[in-house]
Amino acid sequence: MHHFFVTPDQIVEGRIRIVGPDVHHMRNALRIREGEKVLISDGAGQDYLCRVLRLERDEALTAVESACKESRELPARIWLFQGLPKSDKMEWIIQKAVELGAAGIVPVATKHVVVKLDARKEESRLRRWQAIAEGAAKQSKRSVVPKVLGIMTLKEAFAYTEKEGFHLRVIPYELTEGMESTKKALSQVEPGRKMAVFIGPEGGFDESEIELAMDMGVEPVSLGRRILRTETAGLVALSALMLRLEGGI
Repeated sequence: MHHFFVTPDQIVEGRIRIVGPDVHHMRNALRIREGEKVLISDGAGQDYLCRVLRLERDEALTAVESACKESRELPARIWLFQGLPKSDKMEWIIQKAVELGAAGIVPVATKHVVVKLDARKEESRLRRWQAIAEGAAKQSKRSVVPKVLGIMTLKEAFAYTEKEGFHLRVIPYELTEGMESTKKALSQVEPGRKMAVFIGPEGGFDESEIELAMDMGVEPVSLGRRILRTETAGLVALSALMLRLEGGI
């Protein structure tokens, strides 16, 4: 079933209007017809099963048949703070992080980051990344579209999570010995909490960055004995948190 996002103001008295690029996509790419059923999310966590009443050039009008009771969102909010990788790896990371349930993604500039973006390139890249997040949310039938925030320095990212009241903040680091810190962190994963995972770029974290993390209350953890690529590490961490929240593992 095709999936679309709207804003709450587009929902009035059991009718939902779809406007913008989605209408063109419905008509010309998906070839949706009147009477067909679609899934619509209001971006605030509520999903609706709808029937297309009218499909015109600039808008589609649908009727709500039922409100979905089961949410596909994780019972806790997990944010991925990803050290900027080279080439187009960030696009792949965002897509997979959204599929795994991330509530938000923040690109982070660290000491060993190679990628440098000026203001104009950053704005364009952020639009692209947000579009990828929306596409992944539609594909995985998420109820909300995770936000991709602007690039932060690592210190700014630490301060942001402290200010926003994140309950658990971990930073996977290959020199962390044993799995005790990881087990301790997983034991604190509970519904209703807000969690942050900080992942380094291709060159990893500098020792001074780990010291800064510890000074600011961010806990170094291990993801195992093997060295993981930057595009793998975040997804391993998100997968472990997702399974803990949904499966009690």
